[in-house]
Amino acid sequence: MRVAIWLVLLFAAAVVAATALGQNDGLLTIAWRGWRVELSLNLALFLLALGGFAAYLVLKGLDVFLSLPRRAGEWRALQRERAAHSALREAFSAYFAGRYSRAQRDARRALALQDEYPDLPLGADHRILAQVVAAGSLHRLQDRDGRDVLMAQIQTTPAGGGSRMALDGALMLGAEWALDDAQPGKADAFLAALPAGVARRTLALRLRLKAARLAKRTLEALELARLLNKHQAFSETAAKSLIRALALEHLDAARDGEQLQQQWQQLSADERRDTILLQHAVRRATGWGIHAQARQWLEMPWADLHRLPTEDRRRLVLALAACAQGADATWLERAESAAQAWPADPAVAAAAGLLCVERKLWGKARQWLEPATVHPALEPAVRRA
Repeated sequence: MRVAIWLVLLFAAAVVAATALGQNDGLLTIAWRGWRVELSLNLALFLLALGGFAAYLVLKGLDVFLSLPRRAGEWRALQRERAAHSALREAFSAYFAGRYSRAQRDARRALALQDEYPDLPLGADHRILAQVVAAGSLHRLQDRDGRDVLMAQIQTTPAGGGSRMALDGALMLGAEWALDDAQPGKADAFLAALPAGVARRTLALRLRLKAARLAKRTLEALELARLLNKHQAFSETAAKSLIRALALEHLDAARDGEQLQQQWQQLSADERRDTILLQHAVRRATGWGIHAQARQWLEMPWADLHRLPTEDRRRLVLALAACAQGADATWLERAESAAQAWPADPAVAAAAGLLCVERKLWGKARQWLEPATVHPALEPAVRRA
């Protein structure tokens, strides 16, 4: 279709030219020092156009000839740029393929090209990415000194333009490598260098959580786990298990009864209702002789005793049995009511019997305790008690 259109236009131009120039009888006379040349106006116009086209070709050729050095330089720069990008791609490919020695060599080649030719139009993050690949390869090869040298160079890179994202990724990788080496202080330093918005990302919070656990900062780790759970970084089961483990570590860090009370208050309301945490806290409290405080912790979950699953109810009543020393008649009434509600539960019977012992109600105590001592579902330590 395009060819047909051009043919139509060409024929139209030929018709116009024949019509306009066919009847042109004009002459062009050129006289110079006795010489005289007469040309038809059509031929003169044709020669003038041909001369202009020839002059254009001469000037174009001259420009091409004179621009050869510049274009050769541009070609060499393009080849160097392609070589730098190719070296970086090969470094990434070798790194992900587990060929760390080759990845380090290719990354250093990319850095050497950028150092040798600083005017190459490479991206702002090219150097950081090459250094990260080289540092990651050295980390895998257990060359920590070389890795730390590269990470120090990365940290001195000005964060501007397109290099900000690459720098943030390098800092988080540095923190992860420090945690692999069990160096939470160094990991904290890397994470502290992150901007505020980046530090709130899920990956950064996970790294902070690992660092806090390694450094035995249980309260900080617990708060981070709660925040990650809020952001749905874990499954519900995994989050519950992690928070419970951190809360147990937090309670175990107490050195006396007063510190245990403070750390118990630092737990959330839901965590203080967790019967596993509650039973553990009561056992620690009774070890330091603060039975009254332990029973005070039991009051809030005891109100929901009838709604608790069997295992949770058993842990709660066994916690009461552990802190029965010095209990008043109110707790005895509560225990007896529970024993009447669940007469076949040996844990409830044991708790009611031990409270009767505290009140010196020997007959009722024997009534509850004798069946519990031979019940196989009850823990041996509770049966001995």
